[in-house]
Amino acid sequence: MQMLRVVILRGGTSKGIYIHENELPADPKLREKVILDIFGSPDIRQIDGLGGADILTSKVCIIGPSKREDADIDYTFGQVIIDRPLVDLSINCGNLSSGVGPFAIDEGLVKPIEPTTTVRIYNTNTKKILVAEVPVKDGKAVSEGDFAIDGVPGTGAKIALDFSSTAGTVKGTLLPTGKPKETVEIEGLGQVEVSIVDAANPTIFAKAEAIGITGREDFRALIADKEVWRKAELIRSYGAEVLGFVKDRRKAFDESPAGPFSVFVLEPSNYVNHVTGGEVQGKDVDLRAVLWAARAVHKAYAVTGTICTGAAAMIEGTVVNEVLSERAKREGVVRIGHPAGILAVEVEVKPEGGQLALKKAALYRTARRILEGYVYLKPGTLPEGCSQMRSR
Repeated sequence: MQMLRVVILRGGTSKGIYIHENELPADPKLREKVILDIFGSPDIRQIDGLGGADILTSKVCIIGPSKREDADIDYTFGQVIIDRPLVDLSINCGNLSSGVGPFAIDEGLVKPIEPTTTVRIYNTNTKKILVAEVPVKDGKAVSEGDFAIDGVPGTGAKIALDFSSTAGTVKGTLLPTGKPKETVEIEGLGQVEVSIVDAANPTIFAKAEAIGITGREDFRALIADKEVWRKAELIRSYGAEVLGFVKDRRKAFDESPAGPFSVFVLEPSNYVNHVTGGEVQGKDVDLRAVLWAARAVHKAYAVTGTICTGAAAMIEGTVVNEVLSERAKREGVVRIGHPAGILAVEVEVKPEGGQLALKKAALYRTARRILEGYVYLKPGTLPEGCSQMRSR
């Protein structure tokens, strides 16, 4: 039986399969075939693989020593589409980025330094470098700690992530269209005010009312509202075309389902945390947001989406800045109210060289190694004689 070594890690509010780059075939089509086999895609239950039948658990991280002098690790993220044979490599996952440092340390790719090891990570999807500061003890990444994040039960070791060097993944600038806000014509919706901002992952923002979200909905009912998400996909598809992910917005879901993100924002108000059932107070957040990608609602909030939302919030004139609390504008910390709680990001945007520069973009996550071992592939997935083929 053909098999490959993998590690399952929870990073932030996502869970993914981490695998050494040299475990996978170099040929892109064969590599995609192997990854789909590992996850059990396409199948809405992913019953014949390791996928969890949810966009937050159908993710792969491919990691190897960096080929760059300014990085320790090269990291490629793949969103494994559940119902179609596709691994979307168009964006990064910030939550799973928090597991890259611990993986690299535990796998011997980075020399452990106590009490904190700094890991410079080159993300091949966005061609940007992010930096992780990972707690270390006895030569291994620490997972135990007292830091809690909304959307994950219990506590863990605090991992700092610095995304300040991740602005301009598409066109080299925070504002790819050159405008903080514009009114655009979207077929099926009419005129919509949007802001397109590019930090960590490019994102198109609109106010929640544009797609019919009031902020008072029960989250389960909101997820089931197909009309709301039909509109959300129309806006995301517009962004995909403008940013060059696709040539024709009508093909956005087929060709680039994960990128860009679309985010819908509201002013701070009370709402119910769908995980705990408790009420989140509007005074504790600086704005509210819901993120849509890969034709699914994020049940918490993407870290890369957090970075981009924080950056957009600090740019005067964006639709995000318009709903932001005055406290956040003063303090430089944006507390995003998402469906599973609150996620804070420290962010600073300043003019530099005639453009806006992302000077600070930092947040904190936890990560935990759950499993390491071998995954068995379906017979014939790897051709005979393939250098990656390992048999039982």
